[in-house]
Parts: sequence; structure tokens; C-alpha cells
Amino acid sequence: MRIQNDFPTGTGMLAGQRWLKNGIALGLLLSLCMAAPWSWAEDPGITNKTIRIGANMPLEGDSKFNGLALKQGIEAALSSQSVQGRHVEFTAINDFYEPTKSLEAINQLIEKGIFLVLGSYGTPTTKAILPVLAENKVPVLGPYTGAAFTGPGDVLNFRASYASEVESTINTVLASGLKPTEICGYAQNDAYGMSGIKGMRAALAKQPGTDSIVAKLDQVLNLSGDDPERNNIGPVGVYPRGTVSARPGYLSLKKWETDTGNHCRLVVNVAIYDPAATFMAYARYKGEPWVFSTLSNASGDKLKDLLEGQGITDRVIATQIVPPLDSVLPVVTEARKALGQNLDYLSLEGYIVGKLFLTVALAIDGPLTRENFLKAARRQPYDIGGIKVDFTTSNQGSNFVLLTHLQAGNFTPVRPGDLESMLKQ
Repeated sequence: MRIQNDFPTGTGMLAGQRWLKNGIALGLLLSLCMAAPWSWAEDPGITNKTIRIGANMPLEGDSKFNGLALKQGIEAALSSQSVQGRHVEFTAINDFYEPTKSLEAINQLIEKGIFLVLGSYGTPTTKAILPVLAENKVPVLGPYTGAAFTGPGDVLNFRASYASEVESTINTVLASGLKPTEICGYAQNDAYGMSGIKGMRAALAKQPGTDSIVAKLDQVLNLSGDDPERNNIGPVGVYPRGTVSARPGYLSLKKWETDTGNHCRLVVNVAIYDPAATFMAYARYKGEPWVFSTLSNASGDKLKDLLEGQGITDRVIATQIVPPLDSVLPVVTEARKALGQNLDYLSLEGYIVGKLFLTVALAIDGPLTRENFLKAARRQPYDIGGIKVDFTTSNQGSNFVLLTHLQAGNFTPVRPGDLESMLKQ
């Protein structure tokens, strides 16, 4: 039997071969598009099966308590979750809360391929990695810092700024009867500490008769470099990052009291756990009647235990940027169920940040790209189980601040009249 060839010979055969090749190429392209309709448009960290995200955190060393709790909360929120049919894979790399180690950790994650950074820990560490992330077009969502970074690159902050925490505390104590001249500060001598002092300045600048105090705070804030001499200038004492050296900062506040005749009644601490506890204990040892406040990143059970070891069980105010742990809000109820006895303010924040990522990612229109993620984040406000997060007007998602105080050895939410009673003692 003779088989008829549909392709003519000669030049016609060449044309037929070209037609065949083009047809095969078109068929392959169509089949690829059908198999993975958006794969050609996706960014690093996206595979057919996974979406990889990561963070730098202190999982060893002095700050590991924070890093491990934050990681635990994020992992609880992301457990068994998927986005557009892809399993969410979270990788945390230890950086010891050291900026140089943070850069190494982030470069490792970028080499592996990550879609974004979720929950990067710390102010100096986040500041160190932002330029590298910007260069590689990797967004950052929910960094554990209240420095309110706006860049470089795309930064979406969940937590209220340290300045907002300080300002909220000061506004509340002023309403409770304290005078602006009776407010002082104790801070880590770096970007973290100064971010809180900016909040102190903002609150006091709104009060009449504070021009001279604000000028001194400006003098403190305008100093630059590593560990500049900020003591003995205004109502602020500082300590070098990585130390618990309380005496120089304490003497700075005593000099302010002597030089001005003002007396510190509230000392706003912008310090991490051990330096904050050491300073409070030293001031109590020296017989100071000061009330202390501290920020969300240095409060909760760890601070309570440190202070209890020094015999301090009251007269300490602490802010939090998430609701109370016994809240009936859906996201807190979920976190309580997922984390059990490991639920604390740190792990709750990690859980909320993890849920925020999932909520935005699931709202993406079109392919899983960083651009589309950022568009989704900024398109509308989101309700994360009762917590409002809104990036539509700025990169600051939440300004929620909760005031708690140390009472009978535990931090409990401040109720009307609590601070008035405390400040009268």
C-alpha cells in the first residue's frame, strides 16, 4: 500500500516543515500555559507547589526569647495553609540580633529565593537589611520594630510605632495629673532608643511652656554616629547598645533634676529587657520614687520575672500593640487555641502578622507576584479577626496601643483611676 504524503516536495516541503515546527512550538506554548497559567509571571519564592517566605530572627543568644516566640506565632498561623494551591513555607534564620549577622541571613534567604520577608526582628537589624531587600525588590511585611521604617524598598508595618507607644503613655499620664516637666526618658543609644525619644518630643511639644525642654530633646536627637554622647544634655539618660550599664544614664537624669529644679516622676524606658530591668532596679536601689514605663518589645512575662528578681512588683507601666491575651476577639481566640500555653504578647503578634500575610495573599487578583501582593495590601482595609489593618493611606497598618501596668506581680490592662492612684504614691 502506498502512503500518501500530504506535504509536497521541493520548496513546498520546506514550507511544510516550517509549518510543522511552528505548529509544535505553538502547541508546546499552549500546553505550558494550560499547565501553569501564570508561572511565567511569578517572582522568586514561587514554585508550582510552594510559596517561600522568610525572616531574620534571634533564635540563639540573649534575645532568643523574643525571636522564638515570634517565630512560633507565625508558624502557628501559617501551619497547613496554602495560597493559590501552593503550600506556604516559612524559613527563619538566626541572626543573634546583630546587624552583620542579619545581612548574612537575608542574603541566604535571597539566594534560596523568597517571595517576601515576614516578621524581621529588631530595629538596627531591620535597618541593616532594608537596602539589600530594596535592591532585590523583596517586600517586608510586619517587621518586629516600632521604628516605623518607610524604606528603602517596600515596607508594610503592622505594629504601632515606638513613638506612638511613648506618646500614648505620656498623653495618658498627663491626663492623669502629671506635668510635662516631670517626664524623663531612658533609652538605648541608637536608632531604636531615639525612635522612642521622638515620641516623647512629639507629646511634650504639644504642651504649653515646654519649648526649652523640646530644644534639649532636639539636641539629643540631632546627634549622629555610633553611640554619641547623649548623656548630660536634657531629660534623657542613655546606655550603649549591648550593655546593661545603668549608672551613666541615671546620673544624667539626676543632673537634669539638679540643673533645672524639675523632678522626674515618670521615666519612659526605650530599652530592651535586661537594660530596662537593671535601670529600674538601680533607681529603686538609689531610693528614687520614679514610676517607669516600658515598650511592648520589653514587657510581658520576661520583664515581670526580671523585675520580680529585683523585688519590683508595682509602679511600672507597659504598652502592648496587640489586644489583651484574654480578649474575645476571634484572632486572639484562634491564637489561644493554636498556641495553648505558649500564647504571650510576642507569639500573638507573630500569629496576627502571619494571618495578615495570608489574608492579603488570598486577596491577590491575578498571578502571585510581589507587585500584585503590594497592590492587594494597599487596595483596601482588612479585618484580621477583629483587628483593623489599613495600608490604603500609608505603610503603617495599625496604631493600636494598649496600656498595662504591673500590679501584684502581673501586667494587667490599665483601668480608669489606676494611673492616678499609682502617680500619687
